[in-house]
Amino acid sequence: MNKEPYIRLQEFLDQFPLGFPKTSSGVEIKILKKLFNEEEAALAVLMPILPETLDQIAKNLKMDKVLLEEKLESMSKKGLIFRIRREDQILYRAAPFMIGLYEYSVNKIDKELAEYFHEYCDIAYIDELGISNVPGFKVMPISESITADMTLFPLKKVEEEIRSARIISVAECICRKESHLLEKACRYPMETCLSFGVAAEYYIENKIGREVSAEEAIKILYDADRAGLVHAGANSKHLSNICNCCPCCCASLKGITQKGYDKHKYLNALYEAKVGKDLCISCGDCIARCPVEAVKMDDTAIVDRDKCLGCGLCASVCTEEAITLFLREDREDPFDTVMQMSMAIMEGKRKNISS
Repeated sequence: MNKEPYIRLQEFLDQFPLGFPKTSSGVEIKILKKLFNEEEAALAVLMPILPETLDQIAKNLKMDKVLLEEKLESMSKKGLIFRIRREDQILYRAAPFMIGLYEYSVNKIDKELAEYFHEYCDIAYIDELGISNVPGFKVMPISESITADMTLFPLKKVEEEIRSARIISVAECICRKESHLLEKACRYPMETCLSFGVAAEYYIENKIGREVSAEEAIKILYDADRAGLVHAGANSKHLSNICNCCPCCCASLKGITQKGYDKHKYLNALYEAKVGKDLCISCGDCIARCPVEAVKMDDTAIVDRDKCLGCGLCASVCTEEAITLFLREDREDPFDTVMQMSMAIMEGKRKNISS
């Protein structure tokens, strides 16, 4: 018996490293029905995981190229599949739920979809994000908070990476927009999600985000830092995105702050904050600033390195400059490529599900 298209699409999306698991409530199907019509759902499951040209896809699907191009362009403009333009070539691939369908919904999300997303995150996706125990994101503190020994680490400073980006976009944070629609809005800024390169081109062309200069992107990053947001990008050496996450709305941080999960399920902490006890005046500003309650007060501030994200937010508000970030001696370097990270997540899921 043929399965209806939305069930097949759910099963297809669940094959990605960050999958799209089934729930007892069926809310995942409600999400898909809000995003896709039946024809789009049926075509989405036939899309390649890796980018392919229109000619390749049309040949594989035995479809008329002109008709297929019209459908794929329409779906890509809706944020239902991913499109890459390379000189005279256009490539398409399937979009996972995250990073993908969820983020691409930022301009069309309404209260009903926000309710579905919130329910799905709470009952399924926070666990899905952490089930592999391989963090999909790395924490990226801004350079002012870091000691000079950061030059020992084989990554450029965040600012330098931004300046070298070919093209940059900024979009609203889907997590905070979801909360806003559910009347659970926090005080943090909304337009903070930065993308680079092909991802930025997709956002700009589809009007999901707007193009910004390197200078504006750096200002957005520093404004987000002053607001108390955690900077996180894909846990690879290539800069593709920077999310500026809050502990109340971001799925990964909610796993830590609301469900009590270990940070390593979600975030690769490359740095750790250390307090100079001779400089600390016990003001407590760092305690209020920490998004994961990693700082406590004894006679002076004390950082729990097991909880510390290495985000540098505590250091940036320390008037006495008593807090400094150091590279963790036991750090796990980011993966060379997103593909390597994806394979590690898949293997981690396989082990944990079978055990």
